[in-house]
Amino acid sequence: QVQLVESGGGLVQSGDSLRLSCAASRRTFAAYTIGWFRQAPGKERECIASTRDSGGISYYIDSLRGRFTISRDSARNTVNLQMDSLRPEDTAVYYCAARTGGLSNQQGAYNYWGQGTQVTVSS
Repeated sequence: QVQLVESGGGLVQSGDSLRLSCAASRRTFAAYTIGWFRQAPGKERECIASTRDSGGISYYIDSLRGRFTISRDSARNTVNLQMDSLRPEDTAVYYCAARTGGLSNQQGAYNYWGQGTQVTVSS
């Protein structure tokens, strides 16, 4: 019923930018909260930001504020994550996830997950 597909990851150098996209169905895009998460090796999964039409946007990691920006692209039914000034510590698998409720940074609150996309930032 809910399918999420991440894209846009890759290998970049420190200071570079990437834009990740989370593609969803029109229904999912309109009715669900979409969150971006990441999980670095040996670390717990953490939520970067979440968004939905009725609830706006929330960011959850202080060190990413001003560098990572979540946005919606209604023409493509995607939620994007613009990643600027990337650092090696940003290296992780990035996931998008969906839930029917409001904005949340709790991974347990999300019911549906994409496959993840690898972001690797070299020095």
